[in-house]
Amino acid sequence: NLDVETELSTLSVNVMGWANAVASIYRVFERQKSGHLVTVTSVGGLQPTPVAPSYSASKAFQINYTKSLQSKAKGTDIIITEIRPGLVDTRMAKGEGLFWVMPLDKVCRKIIKAIDKKQKRLIVTRRWRIINFILKHFM
Repeated sequence: NLDVETELSTLSVNVMGWANAVASIYRVFERQKSGHLVTVTSVGGLQPTPVAPSYSASKAFQINYTKSLQSKAKGTDIIITEIRPGLVDTRMAKGEGLFWVMPLDKVCRKIIKAIDKKQKRLIVTRRWRIINFILKHFM
């Protein structure tokens, strides 16, 4: 059963709260005419899921909002890096029987490297990049 309270709470945090934080930081960078904003989205935003409708919808919002800010920041000294992880081995994922779960230390190393290189987008790991490509071009 769909729990309306859970759905609305997820949207409140992942859309309204997230957008408020990201927009506030972006405004600071606009005033100082430079900065490096890093957003964390999810491969969960690539495709709707019946298991967690508000989660996948909110992550799709985050992906598109980040892309929009990247377009807005073109020609400025504001860098925006989107980190789009797949499933990461954290307490939240424990015991869920999830596949392709990545070790946290591996994910962290890749994120640090992407930020240092001022990369536009990081989809962690290669297998999730392949899934991202398939969903983007064939679904």
